[in-house]
Amino acid sequence: MKKKIMIIDDEENFLEITKMNLEKTGNYEVATYANAKDIISHIHSFKPNVILLDLLMPGIGGVEVCQMLNDDAFASNIPIIVVSALDKDTDKLKAYKAGVVDYITKPTGVKELVNKIETAIRHKEGG
Repeated sequence: MKKKIMIIDDEENFLEITKMNLEKTGNYEVATYANAKDIISHIHSFKPNVILLDLLMPGIGGVEVCQMLNDDAFASNIPIIVVSALDKDTDKLKAYKAGVVDYITKPTGVKELVNKIETAIRHKEGG
């Protein structure tokens, strides 16, 4: 059964390329969103195993999205991996304090992304 990955990022190229690369592995079904508007309802309908989240987005930023997800009983159980161009320790600290399980700096390769996704899923399942 394919694992469901949700990507929330305002960079259309990143969304398209990452979706294509993850789906090409044959292991994932990927839903992409260019902003966090109505994201809770999207999460409830798609039911992702992992969320890949950008920090810098217009409107609602990544840290705010994490806080929204943490406040939702269903969404709070989904591992969040930040994938961001921001590489400062202060940004990473904010993200970890907001509850993310991992932080990847862009650009990233498919292999690293898949490893982080699989680790997050295993961790959630208690393995």
